[in-house]
Formats: sequence, C-alpha cells, structure tokens
Amino acid sequence: MKKSVVPVLPTLLLLSLLFLYSFFEVTMAGSGFCDGKCKVRCSKAGLQERCLKYCGICCEKCKCVPSGTYGNKHECSCYRNFKNSKGKPKCP
Repeated sequence: MKKSVVPVLPTLLLLSLLFLYSFFEVTMAGSGFCDGKCKVRCSKAGLQERCLKYCGICCEKCKCVPSGTYGNKHECSCYRNFKNSKGKPKCP
C-alpha cells in the first residue's frame, strides 16, 4: 500500500505547482494585455484617465477590449453589455 502512495504525493505536488504557475502567468499577462489594449482604445479620448480607468475595469472583468478607438463593441459582448448603476454603458 505504501508503494502506491509514494508516487502520488510527488505527482500531486508537481500538479499543484504547475497550476499555481499557470495562474500566476495568466494574472501577470492579463494586466499587461489590458494596459496595452486600453491605451489603444483610449488614445483619442478627451478624458484619458477616466477612459483608462473604466476600460481597465471592463477588460479585467471581460478579458477583452474591442479593437479601435470607438465602436466595435460587437467583438466583445461582455464589454458591450457591462452597465453602470444607472443602466448606461460602463465601458468606453
């Protein structure tokens, strides 16, 4: 019985480490992805800081940002459908 337990422990440890590493990679890549996409999206906005703030919030939640500086929200339905407390579009 001990022989079957011994290989399982290192395997579980290795799988746990791989899972944590992949989660860390996704988290780190996600913020860089959002920063780059939101810079493009907000490049022509009149209120840059506000645009970047809300674009970042939307990107983190939806994991996507429509292409271009305006419109194209059909490319990301979550981004398009994300509303503020007044029922208006939250995402720039």
